[in-house]
Amino acid sequence: MSIKTIGLTKYFGNLCAVDNVNLDVGNEIFGLLGLNGAGKTTTVLMLTTLLKPSIGEAYVCDFDVVREAGEVRKVISYVPQDMAVDIKLTGRENVMLYARLYGVADRNKRVDEVLGLMGLAGRANDRVNSYSGGMRRRLELAQALVHEPRVLFLDEPTLGLDVAARKKMWEYISLLKENGVSIFITTHYMDEADKFCDRVAIMDRGKIVAMDSPAKLKDSIKSLSIKETSLDDVFLQKVGAGGEQGGFDEYKFRTLLRRRK
Repeated sequence: MSIKTIGLTKYFGNLCAVDNVNLDVGNEIFGLLGLNGAGKTTTVLMLTTLLKPSIGEAYVCDFDVVREAGEVRKVISYVPQDMAVDIKLTGRENVMLYARLYGVADRNKRVDEVLGLMGLAGRANDRVNSYSGGMRRRLELAQALVHEPRVLFLDEPTLGLDVAARKKMWEYISLLKENGVSIFITTHYMDEADKFCDRVAIMDRGKIVAMDSPAKLKDSIKSLSIKETSLDDVFLQKVGAGGEQGGFDEYKFRTLLRRRK
């Protein structure tokens, strides 16, 4: 098992940001879905050793994220939501920096390999400030892959990308999974999670409220007479209106519209 959590919990003062989360993730693309503030990023930060749990346990590749944090960092990579490349350096220089930090053997060869894998070989010696948003995201993946991680964490990997760049990014992510890398992503794009994730977990107010393959989650609400069930419908059912209590119930509204068609 690549990732395992047992009662993983995180408090910030009196606020419980992550509440008793239990996960088992293998060689798959696993999506964590939730509204802003649901606890997704806090969960990822604990799994990547950047934040210590308040209660519970978490293991990545059988290493404890607290007691064996150094070992965890050797086998993972984390691509945060915000861009993490130096635009004043070339693409090659950005990736080489990571290769040196990780002590990668035969660095020149490995840097060339990951730049080629991400389709950046032809622009490797250009400054990153000349790259498009999609190219910069692919460069971040190249950085993350240079030390051959076993688990890759991606926080909103296609946020802000155009349709073509999103499609290309998912081609790369799917290829990584086929080559034995376990992928843990957070995303707000339900269509992407539906199409590409092997399993998804829906998080609401720090708790996992549903977890299964997209197909099985959609099957679970077909009794609601929705003609074409989507992962959006599952999500909206599980988290309610997605806002303050007493607010607009988008799920009921959309269901009503579909029944009238």
